[in-house]
Amino acid sequence: MVKFGIEFAPNISTLDIAYYSRIAEDLGFDTIFVTDHYNNRNVYVTLTHVALYTNKITIGAGVTNPYHINPAVIASSIATIDEISGGRTVLGIGAGDRTTLAELGIKREKSIAALRESVLIIRQLWAGKSVTLEGDVFNIPKAKLGFKVQNILPIYLAAQGPNMTELAAEIAEGVLINGSHPQDFMIAKKHLEKASKKAERCITPPNFDLAAYTVFSTHSNREKALEAARIPVAYVVAGSIPPVLERHGISMDNAMKIQNLMDQGKILEARDLVTDEMVDLFAIIGDVDECIDKIEALLKTGVTQVVCGTPIGPNITGAIKTIGKKIIPTFKKEE
Repeated sequence: MVKFGIEFAPNISTLDIAYYSRIAEDLGFDTIFVTDHYNNRNVYVTLTHVALYTNKITIGAGVTNPYHINPAVIASSIATIDEISGGRTVLGIGAGDRTTLAELGIKREKSIAALRESVLIIRQLWAGKSVTLEGDVFNIPKAKLGFKVQNILPIYLAAQGPNMTELAAEIAEGVLINGSHPQDFMIAKKHLEKASKKAERCITPPNFDLAAYTVFSTHSNREKALEAARIPVAYVVAGSIPPVLERHGISMDNAMKIQNLMDQGKILEARDLVTDEMVDLFAIIGDVDECIDKIEALLKTGVTQVVCGTPIGPNITGAIKTIGKKIIPTFKKEE
């Protein structure tokens, strides 16, 4: 059966996120992901609050990156959250949001090497080993955690392009594809299968989770749902690689205009350049029936988890309840 996750960005209070998380847990969601950007509340403090307000739902960073936080610090932080939550934590890690990293003067260089080395460092530290690494990105003379990690924690790699997708099949327990169009997942599935064969790894459930990390906005009024999704879609368009844009018929010129405005902090101006077509391509929006139809299309490509990401809906509480009461039961009624 498909799993349902939900993503929260801590641009709202940690108490609010903990409250929403408890509602999501009670309504049958499987996973809570909390985003990690320097300009929001700290992801690990937020996850601590979520851990204390929930009892059984899986929680994790979704996603952090090794450019603004050293992999050793990520390893320690997530292991601590796992300890607080009673062993129900996952780690989502990726190359990071280009726009917010640029605000810190950080360049996303050698992203494949950075993620490969990060996962290696994190796993070795979790295993209680001392890490010495002279890599292409990280130089660690000697690092070791001073406490024992009790559980084997799953790692999800955030990916969009073919190389990162293939890396996920090689080294991770799951992949978070930032998209909602079936075509993107059919292509991703081919790269996952190719890499898994080469690495001789099994990537069928329950060994591997193919998660659609979607911009999600549900409301009975489609126009309200669409408007709520424009800014998140602007971030997706700004961060999309050329092959994805070309696949969906979005000109590089239009994407660059949005990207440049985002880089300048002109979010509302970037939003105004996001067309209805872009929202339909990069988001699951609409009423219950429309969202169900789009989820069904994703599941046919091999998706095993749908993560309902920002904005969730024009009204967060209402959207969580709609998903939990009217959408999730459609897919879990046989359980």
